[in-house]
Amino acid sequence: MVKIIRKKILNPTVILMDVEAPLIAAKAEPGQFVILRVDAQGERIPLTIADYDRQRGTVAIIFQIVGAATMKLGELNEGGSIEDFVGPLGNPTNCSAKKVAIIGGGVGSAIAYPVAKKFFQQGAVVHAITGFRTRDLIILEDEFKKVSTEFVLVTDDGSSGRKALVTDALKSFLDRGETYDEVIAIGPLIMMKFVAALTKPLGIKTVVSMNPIMIDGTGMCGGCRLSVGGKTKFACVDGPDFDGHEIDFAEAMTRNAMYRPFESAARDTLCKLLGKEAV
Repeated sequence: MVKIIRKKILNPTVILMDVEAPLIAAKAEPGQFVILRVDAQGERIPLTIADYDRQRGTVAIIFQIVGAATMKLGELNEGGSIEDFVGPLGNPTNCSAKKVAIIGGGVGSAIAYPVAKKFFQQGAVVHAITGFRTRDLIILEDEFKKVSTEFVLVTDDGSSGRKALVTDALKSFLDRGETYDEVIAIGPLIMMKFVAALTKPLGIKTVVSMNPIMIDGTGMCGGCRLSVGGKTKFACVDGPDFDGHEIDFAEAMTRNAMYRPFESAARDTLCKLLGKEAV
């Protein structure tokens, strides 16, 4: 079991937790993830490591309440415990480039943040862009400002920052003559697809972080398989970072949608048991 040291509500459906996991904190790098179970009967869920503190021995996770497992996790409080917490898993993000554009969409910003932080700490020029549907959903704005050479916040409705899509903000950088060693996009599949579509004709290396359905995190179950450059890859052991220009996004979106009815049914059942309204 791991103890929850801190819990912070970031927006109505997104929660941050710092957990006591010194062995994981000692080895964790940006881009890696953990697999956890809330309790002994719980399902295994992967969550990207949002931050880590090697001195304190803590790991931060940020998650959105979308199904029964994340709803149960969200019910836990400081001082409580998570049954299983295994990691770090996956391959770290390569943070060797000297100038990067890092794009986070929605809760994907929680994954983009430690990547931006690592690049910035290593002296890279970091242009960070985060996008949300509306003001109430914004997370980590202040944190990104501290680890970015230049930071742009966009919202779909213009309620905060610039009214635009993340691709609009990236295009603005490119139109003013900015060049990048690498563009890194993390967020909804449709967002990453269009970022890759924008950069491909320009020949800009583009990395995307893929987070499909995952069970064991070791490549055994095959649930996280993807088509990358016409070959089958597994997000848990081959990724989660991949060349955005080689991902079959249509296939990935179809596979992700397969489990939504089951996820919704499990969430609604748990809501009834807890006497809560579905989020």
